[in-house]
Amino acid sequence: MRFVVERDALAEAVAWIARSLPSRPVIPVLSGLLLQAAADGLTLSCFDYEVSARISIDADVTEPGTVLVPGRLLAEITRSLPGHPIEVDDKDDVTLTCGPASFNLVTLPIGEYPRLPELPRLAGTVDGGVFATAIGQVTPAASRDDTLPVITGVNVEIEGDMITLVATDRYRLAIRELGWHPARPGTSTTLLVPAKTLSDAARMMMPGTPVRIMTRGTEGTGASRNGGTDPAGSLRAADAMIGFESGGRRLTTRLIAGEYIKYSSKFPADFGSYGDMPAIPLTEAVKRVALVAERGSSVRLSFEPGRVTIEAGTKGQARARETVAADFSGEESAIAFSPQYLLDGLAAALTAAAGTPPSASETPEAHGSGKPEKDATAAPAEGRIRLQFTSPTKPALITGSPGPGEESAPDYRYLVVPLRALTST
Repeated sequence: MRFVVERDALAEAVAWIARSLPSRPVIPVLSGLLLQAAADGLTLSCFDYEVSARISIDADVTEPGTVLVPGRLLAEITRSLPGHPIEVDDKDDVTLTCGPASFNLVTLPIGEYPRLPELPRLAGTVDGGVFATAIGQVTPAASRDDTLPVITGVNVEIEGDMITLVATDRYRLAIRELGWHPARPGTSTTLLVPAKTLSDAARMMMPGTPVRIMTRGTEGTGASRNGGTDPAGSLRAADAMIGFESGGRRLTTRLIAGEYIKYSSKFPADFGSYGDMPAIPLTEAVKRVALVAERGSSVRLSFEPGRVTIEAGTKGQARARETVAADFSGEESAIAFSPQYLLDGLAAALTAAAGTPPSASETPEAHGSGKPEKDATAAPAEGRIRLQFTSPTKPALITGSPGPGEESAPDYRYLVVPLRALTST
């Protein structure tokens, strides 16, 4: 094998692949990164029986071939190399030369490496910018507790031309709906995707570039707008996989087997109080006030006519307070939250208030040519955050709305338990 490749292209590709390498591989060979040089370029990939990643880049290949090298070491090397073209050959060990720098890498046994999974069944396509934004809005709410695998995933419900993403860690619950182009109209299914892998997939998505969503073995997994799958379908889903492909990159992951929570019942029928506040001033105020909130302490919001006061502090130490304009209605006027939980919800609702590009179902003629998505920090000044609650101990709902007096954006909802309720359990 012998090829020449641009340093930046190789470093970026290796860094992306390395994110999917297992931190503690069950067998040493799974720590490897597979390099396949062919006439049409260079393909890099990895697979640990759960997650696979593959990327193709341009390279000047003079001798095709395949080698398996230590992945994380290759990532460290390519990241540190000077800005010269990189030449790679495997006459003895793998030799990597870049300008005056040269490295020899010991290869791993290719014969012991697993074959990457194929996902021939196309489920549909979605705009990369819209999908990446949706993923970023819900994944912060997914649990990190590996003893409860089901809630470490994002529940992906597909119903016709709509996708609903749901994530929870039992103390907050995030829901985002978006349109897409199903390959088979009328598709209805539920897939439980690991949140970490879904976040990694979002890193390869670009606004205006379609993302191909592929599945394997997901037939009969069932679907429920109320959360949950049928037990038989969940068992079949144990060997099912989902894949995302866009811009020469592909990421696949095995689905999580199990029944998701019935989340619809978590939303109260109505709320006794609500505050309607400017999105950016509120978010920035909470960020500043939260600087003095120690671990386990709260950020408190107290409403009165025309304004909300945000305050936090530690007894005997620093305290902070800031006021923001607010339209308020209701009898209960104060509520407190974990700073990080509140900030996660505000950041996602701020994106909803800023607005996103039309969904795939709204602009079928623009399939594959969508416009770049607005950045959350570019939200219009009139973007609003709406906080609805009933008492200091019952879940509150955070949503975004385009402007004063307008209805909340229906595609994103964030339900969060107040801190007083958390500390009492």
